[in-house]
Amino acid sequence: MSTRDDFLFRGDLAVLDPAIAQLIDFEKERQARKLIMIPSESSAPRAVREALGSALMNIYAEGYPDPETHWLTQDEILDYEHHLAYYRRRGDRRYYQGVEYADVVEALARRRCAEAFATDAITADQIYANVQPLSGAPANIAVQQALLKPGDTIMGMALSHGGHLTHGSPVNLSGRLYDVAPYHVNPQTELLDYDEIEELALERRPKLIIAGYTSYPRFPNWAKFRQIADRVGAYLMADVAHVAGMVIAGAYPTPLGYADVVTFTTHKTLGGPRGACILTTDPALAPKIDRAVFPGLQGGPHVNKFAAMAVAFRLSQTEQFHALQHQTVANAVALARALTARGLRVPCGGTETHLLLLDCKTVRGRDDIPLMGRVTAAILDIVGIVVNKNTIPGDKTAAYPSGIRLGTPWVTQRGLREPEMDQIAGIIARAMESTEPVAYTGVRGPIYRGKIDFDVLEELRAEVAQLAERAGIDFQVPCSGYPHHCLVPEAHFRVAGTRGTSAAPHPSL
Repeated sequence: MSTRDDFLFRGDLAVLDPAIAQLIDFEKERQARKLIMIPSESSAPRAVREALGSALMNIYAEGYPDPETHWLTQDEILDYEHHLAYYRRRGDRRYYQGVEYADVVEALARRRCAEAFATDAITADQIYANVQPLSGAPANIAVQQALLKPGDTIMGMALSHGGHLTHGSPVNLSGRLYDVAPYHVNPQTELLDYDEIEELALERRPKLIIAGYTSYPRFPNWAKFRQIADRVGAYLMADVAHVAGMVIAGAYPTPLGYADVVTFTTHKTLGGPRGACILTTDPALAPKIDRAVFPGLQGGPHVNKFAAMAVAFRLSQTEQFHALQHQTVANAVALARALTARGLRVPCGGTETHLLLLDCKTVRGRDDIPLMGRVTAAILDIVGIVVNKNTIPGDKTAAYPSGIRLGTPWVTQRGLREPEMDQIAGIIARAMESTEPVAYTGVRGPIYRGKIDFDVLEELRAEVAQLAERAGIDFQVPCSGYPHHCLVPEAHFRVAGTRGTSAAPHPSL
């Protein structure tokens, strides 16, 4: 606590709040001990985390930097003497004083963002970037607020087929404010059918068409979407939240040059802090989008997040980052093929991205009871592979999805490659095939569960533990015992260049 005649709380977290410190240690250990394969998650580099935890979090900065900073180079933005002299004489557009460095940080994040997404055909000077959205959902809602009026028609992929809540789901604000015409994948091919999408657009005449997905593992045809949008006079919004890092690296087709507006989050394949950005090359749309974000939806932005974003965008322009993105895709393709080779069905015919779906109904028990997504995800979590349950085309309800969603960003960051993907596929297949699906009658329908042979479970957990031990990690792994899940007592994990032995297993499996 304070040791001087002031009210500052001095002392580190372990002293001031040991409970939170312990929870963070548990989470660190979980991330090190398990193979996290949720496609929307990745590990932010230490430099990003340092920027996010900096003193920049202490200030308010409602408003935006000078618009002219959009066209300044990084060196010009970092000319502190010039900017501070200008700030002292004329101030800026924000509603607070004390933001002279916030202006520089946000301008730098915007410029690095534009440079990261620039192409041979579209220069950084042509890209207007807003880095203030707090996450992907506010970014998407802000675009809709900028371009639409309540009651306008929008088209987005149905949530159950791979869209997002903010693409018009009835439980989301987007589905309540606008008339929604969802499009779907073809039930036979499980791929986008552009003829059907065009037919729907001609019938419903949307003001906005949204392309971009959370669980559709194939490339969109941006040119075809542009053609459909032009035919009905609609704006085209590309939501590349999942694939932004791959777009930057050239591992996924860029929507720039086709979409009127592009949104993305910064914490998935991009590996930055939890945040979002909005891009446009239309100078008439840029101020509308800025006003929709602030003051339309948000107040003071998170300046520390600007700094962390700036770091992430700098890293995204390195050869190491580009190699990571291409290896992430290669790993996903290898995983899909390995699962298919073991007799499991991968919807959509495979993947071209960082994610894939798996149809758990491939495994069936007595009385033809299917293995379901929630059960599969829960068993794999105990094994040590973290995935999420997910609807696949044909599912009737999100309450009982029959699939799981897997992604390769995090395990690729940790250095795993195609041979390990084959090993992981074998672990997943054996876990699923060793599980006996069961069901009993509930108030609203069948309740699905599963039973797995304990000896098989222990063998698989040991195999995952060995994989996790060999995988890279960029922080010191606490040896807290991680008490809330069963552990493999023989597992050893690196601790700052050495190895620490895990605690005995918790008896509550």
